[in-house]
Amino acid sequence: MTLTRAHLAKYIDHTLLKPEATPADVAALIEEAAGLGVFSVCVSPSLLPVSTPESVRTATVCGFPSGAHHSHIKAAEAALAVSTGADEVDMVINLAFAVENNFEAVESDIRAVRDAIPNSLLKVILETAVLTDEQVTRCCLAAERAGADFVKTSTGFHPAGGATVHAVGLMHAAVGGRLGIKASGGIRDTATALAMIDAGATRLGCSSSAAVLAGL
Repeated sequence: MTLTRAHLAKYIDHTLLKPEATPADVAALIEEAAGLGVFSVCVSPSLLPVSTPESVRTATVCGFPSGAHHSHIKAAEAALAVSTGADEVDMVINLAFAVENNFEAVESDIRAVRDAIPNSLLKVILETAVLTDEQVTRCCLAAERAGADFVKTSTGFHPAGGATVHAVGLMHAAVGGRLGIKASGGIRDTATALAMIDAGATRLGCSSSAAVLAGL
């Protein structure tokens, strides 16, 4: 796929989720995001609200990074985030449910958050490096049934690893064209970003956005 720098920028959620990030760090992130022309910034919910240019959306996370929070807590966190300015929420599934092949519970967990933010865009983080191919596929289908808008590979915080072309391809085969697919975790250069898009990614989570765009 041949993309211009400006087109690639519009795939990017410019991300700062380090637990030590300060409001000053977020302000610098937003300034950089405006200069790069990215789609959105993604910050921790405790740092909301933020002031972004009209062209830059605001995303946040819930149940992050473990996903082991109770569904009620995830739902409340998502609702609070939206009430304080988030346009999009990236939730982490309960990985224990997925590992145990309890996909009804995965779906229920996602649905609790979906119901809490019915008018906001919801992305579902699967942490694909932890799961088998079949589990990735079935989690994607559970997310679709629960009403999610996107499925997403990774938090970027799990020691098992981040996004892979293989995982993105699995997700695309499962729900591509019906749900968006966000690749996130370890995307630090242009070649990796383009490979993820070629595999089916429609959004990229990047903390190294300037480096990703530098190759175009």
